[in-house]
Amino acid sequence: MKTLINKLQTALKNRARYIATRNEIAHLPLDVALDLGLFRGDADRIAQKAVWN
Repeated sequence: MKTLINKLQTALKNRARYIATRNEIAHLPLDVALDLGLFRGDADRIAQKAVWN
């Protein structure tokens, strides 16, 4: 049972990290995003890669 709970906790933490990262990227000011070489429309892909890869 502990293993299941640990897996669920890890999944929820990763999901929260993904959402926070995605939101940060998606809401960057355009000039900052361009300076960093980011396209705000790619926020989902970038966040997913940051959390799960």
